Amino acid sequence: MEWFTAPDYWLSRLVFQRLLAAIYLVGFLGAALQFRALIGSRGMLPVPAYVRRVPLKRAPSIFQLHYTDRFFAYCSWAGAVLAAALVGGAADHLPLWTAMLWWAVLWALYLSIVNVGQTWYSFGWESLLLEAGFLAVFLGNERTAPPVLVLWLLRWLLFRVEFGAGLIKIRGDACWRRLTCLYFHHETQPMPGPLSWFFHRLPGPLHRVEAAANHVTQLLVPVLLFTPQPIASAAAGLIALTQLWLVLSGNFSWLNWVTIALAVSAVDGSLVTGAHPLPAPPLWYVVLVIAVTVLVLTLSYHPVRNLLSRRQAMNRSFDPLHLVNTYGAFGTVGRVRFEVVVEGTDERVLRPGTVWREYEFHGKPGDIRRWPRQFAPYHLRLDWLMWFAALSPAYARPWFGGFVERLLDNDRDTLKLLRRNPFPDAPPAFVRARLYHYEFTSWRQLRATGACWQRRHLRDFLPPTRLSTADEAAERV
Repeated sequence: MEWFTAPDYWLSRLVFQRLLAAIYLVGFLGAALQFRALIGSRGMLPVPAYVRRVPLKRAPSIFQLHYTDRFFAYCSWAGAVLAAALVGGAADHLPLWTAMLWWAVLWALYLSIVNVGQTWYSFGWESLLLEAGFLAVFLGNERTAPPVLVLWLLRWLLFRVEFGAGLIKIRGDACWRRLTCLYFHHETQPMPGPLSWFFHRLPGPLHRVEAAANHVTQLLVPVLLFTPQPIASAAAGLIALTQLWLVLSGNFSWLNWVTIALAVSAVDGSLVTGAHPLPAPPLWYVVLVIAVTVLVLTLSYHPVRNLLSRRQAMNRSFDPLHLVNTYGAFGTVGRVRFEVVVEGTDERVLRPGTVWREYEFHGKPGDIRRWPRQFAPYHLRLDWLMWFAALSPAYARPWFGGFVERLLDNDRDTLKLLRRNPFPDAPPAFVRARLYHYEFTSWRQLRATGACWQRRHLRDFLPPTRLSTADEAAERV
């Protein structure tokens, strides 16, 4: 079975599995802590209403068969516990089939969450985690050497992530071809991080170098993943370094960290450590891995067609199990940053002098003096959707009215998603939302005022709304 296994990759497998399990842990924790306000039975987009109109075959999920908030919480916390145990290496002390079942349960639980998560779970990194998690089921544990076929499938996934992102940029916004997109991106990205202000203030020529390096890393380097070692390891290392640069420059949930984990799986462990003898794989395992390889290659047809298409789509799944997907990011880069600022008042009668107080979010910009924080790989789902809402009210129409209604009711679960509630003692009488133009301040403004942002009011996003008219107002968003 020498053709089937790659003993030199035992360390790469170990690090990949630990990283992936840690990302699973973050994903399940986020689900457990945020679901009640987002998709709970009294949430903005309730799971029970969703499963009544979407059949099981379109959205396979255990929550299609049974749903209560308590059951969802149990599943989320169970996933977190299972993932934490995998981070600690528990699966390496079990029989091979048990370890595989453990990884499969983790994948099935997270798939169940994503498939009922609706717009809150519509991000490309959800599919990326599921696809990588599915392959991890067949990567084995310390009871057998890593299978070559699965290692190649992980490289195939990494190639599609990087190459797809590179193609969507070259085909999309002209600023990527002119190497000018990073003049704007660090300021207009969905959720800036603590260093984004400094990245934005880099000289223009360095931004052009950043863009050019991005094209090299995403369009040329991924091809080298399929070359002999140590070239493939060097290519994986370059991809990982680029992803760490992105980690420093912004908050992109676990997109960068799953990509780093995939890059680690392509590194030849013998370059770092010596041989690590492992048992030969059982026949049933060999047959199963070959069958999965054939399945993944077959399902790769549509993603490859998408890559070759001039109308390439970003972050799309072609099957309800998210087994083989297409990826991409920032095919278009915004030149201007818009933010929706939500405010409330406890005054029962509105007049020109009415005092409005802002709700503050954890991650999205609000207070101009509050420096951005680092949250990734944790995903602040409401904050991200607020960024999309600022781009177009159409993104907010399904859920924004429910959000406002819950603010008017001082809903405990919704307020947990916010950094500060300006009405801790009693609900506000009215809530409104206003659209602002945000910009990073200059060096001189930062020193003079201590503010990293400056903003200018543009227009109302939602007029002052009472609890009894929240639903009607949502229709006007």
